[in-house]
Amino acid sequence: MALKAAIIITAISIALLLIYGVDVAVGGGTEQGFLPFDQKARGVGLGIPGAALPIIGYFISRKESSKTLGVMIIISGLLIVIGSATFLAISGSLEKDDGTERNAIAEFGPVIAVGVFIIALGTIKVKKSPKTSLNQNANL
Repeated sequence: MALKAAIIITAISIALLLIYGVDVAVGGGTEQGFLPFDQKARGVGLGIPGAALPIIGYFISRKESSKTLGVMIIISGLLIVIGSATFLAISGSLEKDDGTERNAIAEFGPVIAVGVFIIALGTIKVKKSPKTSLNQNANL
């Protein structure tokens, strides 16, 4: 039961992160994409749950093995890392409301670290899963 819940919430995480990425891409790095949210609301509403759910999924199913869940967790982490790295690459200088520049690495470094942590959790989940042959999978 915990494994099924973990797979569902990790799938929700992937969906949230994909919506987040598409919204940012449609907005072209501006304040608003196709969703009626500014950057802060988008990050709180889509980004934080998108990062928290795979971590929760890992820990609620830590005693059960599942390569499927492990790969899904890795995908969530990769979406976070790739999205953050892409934003860092395409954004020039970030400005605060008062006109001074913000340090993009200081803002996105922790987000990338969370993504790497999630990838590590997914890798652990995959490594702990028993190796199955094609014949064993056919019997399932």
